[in-house]
Amino acid sequence: MTLHQKIKFLENVLNQPETNYSDIFKADISMFFDEDFSIQNTQFEFLKPLESEEQIQDFIDNLLSHFVLKFDSQSETESDFIHYYLNPN
Repeated sequence: MTLHQKIKFLENVLNQPETNYSDIFKADISMFFDEDFSIQNTQFEFLKPLESEEQIQDFIDNLLSHFVLKFDSQSETESDFIHYYLNPN
């Protein structure tokens, strides 16, 4: 998959209708990217090692799960939480 294809797939995943509690955080993820799903947005570097739609879906599912289990709105913002998840180093 090209980076452009990965970004478009990610955008489609984040725009799917909410079906469970964790899906409410999809809007926060979209806002983290400034709703700019273009290849010029350098925040999509984390997609480069992911090789398939399944890997991207798994990555987003894991991020959403972390939101539900670990996000503490009293000590961090949604944007900070996403940033630290995407850039663990």
